[in-house]
Amino acid sequence: MTLEERKDAFVNLGNFLTDFGNGTFSEKNKKFYQLLEEKTEVSIHYNGWFTKENILFSIHQWANALTLKNLEEWLSNYSIEKKAAKTIAVIMAGNIPLVGFHDFLSVLITGNNILIKQSKNDQQLLPVLVDFLIHENQGFKESITFTKERLENFDAIIATGSNNTARYFEYYFSKYPHIIRKNRNSVAIITGNESKEELAPLGDDIFRYYGLGCRNVSKIFVPEDYQFEQLFQAIYDWNSIVNQNKYANNYDYNKAVYLMSEFKLFDNGFLILKEDQSFSSPIATLFYEKYSNLDELNKQLQEDAEQIQCIVSLNLNPNHIEFGKTQQPKLSDFADNVDTIQFLLNL
Repeated sequence: MTLEERKDAFVNLGNFLTDFGNGTFSEKNKKFYQLLEEKTEVSIHYNGWFTKENILFSIHQWANALTLKNLEEWLSNYSIEKKAAKTIAVIMAGNIPLVGFHDFLSVLITGNNILIKQSKNDQQLLPVLVDFLIHENQGFKESITFTKERLENFDAIIATGSNNTARYFEYYFSKYPHIIRKNRNSVAIITGNESKEELAPLGDDIFRYYGLGCRNVSKIFVPEDYQFEQLFQAIYDWNSIVNQNKYANNYDYNKAVYLMSEFKLFDNGFLILKEDQSFSSPIATLFYEKYSNLDELNKQLQEDAEQIQCIVSLNLNPNHIEFGKTQQPKLSDFADNVDTIQFLLNL
């Protein structure tokens, strides 16, 4: 397959995902529509954190990303020459729907073969998209392999997991070219000058996917005299999240533990705010830390860069992400700021 043929197939996939999100389909794609609908329902029952709303949100983001314009702008930064394909093993996480799709896309768009080991928490959706791609171009049939067995016969590996699993990955795969990702979290900086309307989109950064993604904001930095009532008012539209049983159980459990430990908390009935220097907060909890000087805070965040996926603010820095945009990454927004395409081209 040529690069143009690969791009065309992914653009067609993007169009299909757009139609799926809109609840429409052509007769040609009817069977894939029905299959994706079926696997969406299976995913919901198989993984209690995968709601239909969140699955459709993920599908919508990929539908928006997979346009010819986006692909060409993304790939224009590289020289992708035709050469013998390498086999890239990809160990995917399962914390949010289709979380491994960017690695999947990167491997295939560069003309390589992919050996996929999925998380048991997210193994229903991607095979449908693979079937669609193969239908669009049979050349993908020999390029894509799923396995549940021990990984063998590959040239390089991309693995995503926790800090604990990363240690095993580094041990077992050290002799291969690799990208190994660990836990990261995202943070937001609040100045106190934001209006309620400007602050409201931050709710999406906090609550989308129940906060399970590395791009979810798990900690905020606020001025010394910040009044949290403003934040609670801004994110109140997310109050129904506590009606989800798994989220509610985490909320109740964490609140009980904190209260028994006599920690000082702010609580609005669906989110607990706890002062803590850590970046990784439990579900239904948002850590906060106070700052007195933005320059000093920025220096601190630079020192902690390896623990941070995204920094969110209201235009404090051109490298920061706008409130409400963390779960809408561009194709060029690589996880852990490691350029996957360049890694693949250098093999």
